[in-house]
Amino acid sequence: MQLADFPGMGGAPVPGYLVQTDDGQNVLIDTGVSRQLIGAYGRSPGVGIRMEADDYVVSQLDRIGVSPEDVRYLVCTHYDGDHAGNHDAFPSAELVVQRVHHEAAMAGMDRFQSLRAQWDRPGGRYRFVDGDAELLPGIELIETSGHVPGHQAVLVRLAETGPVLLAIDAIPARNQLDPDTREITPFDQEEAGVRASTRKLVELAASEQVTLMVFGHDAEQWQGLRKLPDFYS
Repeated sequence: MQLADFPGMGGAPVPGYLVQTDDGQNVLIDTGVSRQLIGAYGRSPGVGIRMEADDYVVSQLDRIGVSPEDVRYLVCTHYDGDHAGNHDAFPSAELVVQRVHHEAAMAGMDRFQSLRAQWDRPGGRYRFVDGDAELLPGIELIETSGHVPGHQAVLVRLAETGPVLLAIDAIPARNQLDPDTREITPFDQEEAGVRASTRKLVELAASEQVTLMVFGHDAEQWQGLRKLPDFYS
């Protein structure tokens, strides 16, 4: 499993992930901010994200010899702008998303509409998931609503590292692990769901003996993680 470092704002990391299975299938989890932001900070003072051409998800995958056509599955954790900005770059991939999340976006939830061209794709190949599900052996999708309806985290079982839990935005940082006292951020839509999903992931981490939980936007943790082209196996 390899971690991609997408540009974000205010020093907060924006991770993406590539999981390569034993039988050679490439599973990409999220695609970062839109490539339209490449160099935009130099053209417009109001752009807070400093994105260069090398930050683009396709450029990062190219460093390890993976082309867009090589990606078999694209796990869409949710359609926020820092996670779903380049879905159209992977036309051969099957997009895997929680059904309730896609339906909320299609119904007009405001925060997703600026990226509608990325997720409302006529002719696109979708797999709609209802709750927790196994995508492939060793890759499990965990429904974690609250941040948004139908947000999903991912549990990846690695041979050497052990189980790795990608919390995404269900738990953005290590200091938000307590479901009863954790901060509810302005980006979280439903407090009860956030707390329930936090508890669900903490309990899952304990029951599955997770060796690494990667938080969604934890700058301190990010400094100590292996990033592409390095990997976890």
